[in-house]
Amino acid sequence: MLHRLGIAIFVLLGLGLAQKPLEITLWHTAGPPGQEPFEAMVAEFNAAQSQYKIIPRYQGDYREAGLKLLNALRAGGAPTLFHAEISFLGQMVKEGIALPLDEYLTNLPNDFYPGFLETGKFQGKTYGLPIGLSVPIFFYNADQFRARNIPVPTDWNQVAEAAAKLSSRAAKGLIVSSDIWSFNALVMSRGGSLVNAQGRPDFTHPKVVESLEFLQKIVRAGHAQSRNIAEAQFSVADFLRTKAFMGLAPITIWPLIEDRAPIPFRLGVAAVPLEQGGKVPLAGGALVVLKGASPEQVKGAVAFWRFLMEPKNIARWVKATYYLPMRRSAQPLLEDFYKEDPRRRVAFSQVERASPWSRDPEVTVWYTFLEEALEKSLKGNVPARQALEEAQRKAEAVEQK
Repeated sequence: MLHRLGIAIFVLLGLGLAQKPLEITLWHTAGPPGQEPFEAMVAEFNAAQSQYKIIPRYQGDYREAGLKLLNALRAGGAPTLFHAEISFLGQMVKEGIALPLDEYLTNLPNDFYPGFLETGKFQGKTYGLPIGLSVPIFFYNADQFRARNIPVPTDWNQVAEAAAKLSSRAAKGLIVSSDIWSFNALVMSRGGSLVNAQGRPDFTHPKVVESLEFLQKIVRAGHAQSRNIAEAQFSVADFLRTKAFMGLAPITIWPLIEDRAPIPFRLGVAAVPLEQGGKVPLAGGALVVLKGASPEQVKGAVAFWRFLMEPKNIARWVKATYYLPMRRSAQPLLEDFYKEDPRRRVAFSQVERASPWSRDPEVTVWYTFLEEALEKSLKGNVPARQALEEAQRKAEAVEQK
């Protein structure tokens, strides 16, 4: 009798252990306003099935999370799944800490927007599962535009003309940011690229040089305020305090701006001005499965991503964060969102012209050379070509190591 009872207890314990879901730790960077809906979707995924349990841990912004990951990789305690900024994906692959995922991605829906899944690829293989992609948008002071009868610019020559009309001793027409994200947006929108066909830096390409010369001319004329990356917070303050009237910014900053104190003017939102061959760059983050994960953990990570890519969850995520809808099938669920504020439809229409821009593993090193060149040109009056040639030499030296 005792023998049978012992066997029964053993079987019950075995069943209990077998039914315990496989845990997958996730370090994510979805801060407010996205943290609450993101972690709610994690909880819903865990409740909807019994195989896997995602354990989310917020790690701050992309930079903070990246530093924490490096420390964890050295000391131990790294997660299974990491929410990485897509420009760092190439470096993660090069260092051997990201796992390829293609064999787990069969039968994907065919309605992802062009280029969106490409942001998670490196050298033809998928290492990142994009969950939050954004584009720049063109913010402007609609009251000032109306008062001066200025049309919303659709190309950069019109931006320069508007900046001249809007500038005075007390305010500048345009905010110019000397960071890689802002400059790349300008270059791509003018039909150029910071990287060549081999994915290497190409700072001396005519389109790149012309773009910096364009900015330098506006700044020198007194029609634009130049801000570097350390002064980014002042750019928003300049705009909200009517010290400047136009500027590019990520679409995801929009809900943060409108959640602040009432804006003292009507906020204008438009698509990025484009010239022939121009594109709008994609930025954002992707889920990356780290080296050491078991095949079952990889399956669980992909299953979680597929859950996030369901149209209802995409729509919910878009409404909270203003990240782009990943799939066309989510658009009908966003109609009320667009009707509530028609400016949103204009901004989100850029999904059709969005494109990835760089997968170079060394981008995390050479972008600082470019930002130094922008600073020297826009604040130090160094000729654009000279500053970019110096940055190109430094970047090439990194690539050759």
